[in-house]
Amino acid sequence: DESPQRVVDHYKDMRLHHTVAFYKKMEKKYDFTNGAYRKLMTIEEAFEVLEDYVDASDPDLDLPNKLHLLQTAEGIRKAGHPDWMQLVGLLHDMGKIMFLWGTAEDGQDGHDAKKNKQFALGGDTWVLGCQIPDVVVFPEFNKLNPDMSDERYNHMYGCYEPNCGLDNLMFAWGHDEYMYRMLVANNCTIPREGLDMVRYHSAYPMHDKGAYKHLLKAEDEERMEWIQVFNKFDLYTKDEENDIREDFIDDLWPYYRGLLEKYNLGEKLKW
Repeated sequence: DESPQRVVDHYKDMRLHHTVAFYKKMEKKYDFTNGAYRKLMTIEEAFEVLEDYVDASDPDLDLPNKLHLLQTAEGIRKAGHPDWMQLVGLLHDMGKIMFLWGTAEDGQDGHDAKKNKQFALGGDTWVLGCQIPDVVVFPEFNKLNPDMSDERYNHMYGCYEPNCGLDNLMFAWGHDEYMYRMLVANNCTIPREGLDMVRYHSAYPMHDKGAYKHLLKAEDEERMEWIQVFNKFDLYTKDEENDIREDFIDDLWPYYRGLLEKYNLGEKLKW
């Protein structure tokens, strides 16, 4: 395995800490109900916050996420996909902003990827509350998960009913789930296909390896196809030579500002 040690350690930490109980803890911490939020910021202000954030789970590059997000958006734009999908490319990883309120205990201490714990900020996710499939990355760590010693969760269906459907599943908490909830809380008008891309793009065991078919509804298959289209750009637009900071500020940002306004994300938002 050629993965950097920081990536191996990251996924070991993920398997150790991501449980149903941890999910419910994070759900409460990042609650948006009844108008709750932690900070008001525009998307542009949030980008500035993310400028120096580097993802400990990403073996591909050591670039700030801001650049990867723009690379993804521009790749989607050049391929001629709808403008809402371009906007998803720009926004899909911004949930890593949780590091502002994170702690080492919660795996969200994101100021130094090489030293601090980020197991609840990024990384490939899996369904909580049922048996972890062997198709996850580093399956040798599955036995470390506390829920795999809990009779409520350590079997095929766990806490779920057969074919209960995608929206009823709990995935390992990270930037995906947070950003989805944030967009919904701010009444954005990105269509469901785009919101699915945000919410499930890290669920590789599901949309890439075909796991969890026994938990999905028939109509969820079409949703998987949209996520797979998006992930081609998420994976293959990373380029360490493509430093486009100046282009972003001077040339590209007005275009994306227009998309933010179109989809009701142009003002200060609840984070």
